[in-house]
Amino acid sequence: MSATKARRPGPTTRVRVAEHRGEELRRHEDRVLTEEPLEIRLAWPGAPARRVWTTLRTPGHDFELAAGWVHHEGLGRPAGVAYCTDVELRPEQEFNVVTLSLAATPPRVPSQLDALSAGSAACGVCGTDEVGEVLARRPTGPWSGALPSADVVRRLPDLMRPHQRLFERTGSAHAAGLFAADGSLVAVREDVGRHNAVDKVVGSRLLAGASPAEAALVISGRAGFELVQKAVASGIGALVAVGAPTGLSVRLAEAGGLALFGWTKGERTVRYA
Repeated sequence: MSATKARRPGPTTRVRVAEHRGEELRRHEDRVLTEEPLEIRLAWPGAPARRVWTTLRTPGHDFELAAGWVHHEGLGRPAGVAYCTDVELRPEQEFNVVTLSLAATPPRVPSQLDALSAGSAACGVCGTDEVGEVLARRPTGPWSGALPSADVVRRLPDLMRPHQRLFERTGSAHAAGLFAADGSLVAVREDVGRHNAVDKVVGSRLLAGASPAEAALVISGRAGFELVQKAVASGIGALVAVGAPTGLSVRLAEAGGLALFGWTKGERTVRYA
């Protein structure tokens, strides 16, 4: 056991800044969003824990992040999750390594990823390969419930905004929120990475013993392929983005039965799939 007690990192970090406003210079304390690596290790019966992914994230809801990522990769549901107690870890690393245990052997054995990653570990060398891989991995079929109306879709980013507390404090956090078809909020999570925010909000449902499949997933940025992949994998009905989608994300949404909305703000939204 380390002689130095580890301190859990917080979601924001204090810094000293020099603020220039015209000819005025003011020095004061500010808060910025914390960004630190999180290593996820995976174990299952008969197999020791192994590193499978490392990402840069905002500390907080780390177990949810791990559970969501494992779910979106099609590796199974978590049987347990905890911070790693490896004696070789330095004190400052203790809360940056999570071990997630599966109840059964995963359908595929993930390869160890040594590099920092910003998105999915899915393989494939072209768009067709990527789309087919995602559809083959998803544990559930497409959403069969009601979808939000266009009027509700336009309001969803504004309904999520009051819950983006880290963004209000720092201006640099992405958000992901799950909503029912009538616009009722289910859960919101924030992170420096939009993909991490989605993993966290889906992981929050999994660790609560609930299904992550909801009528709508709202994201604060663009609708890239990796975010559409996560929505499809979780059986979500609609992905609502503040920004625009990419061509490959539209193709995956169409193939996966996901309603895809972009440019959503106030009185406007554009449906792409």
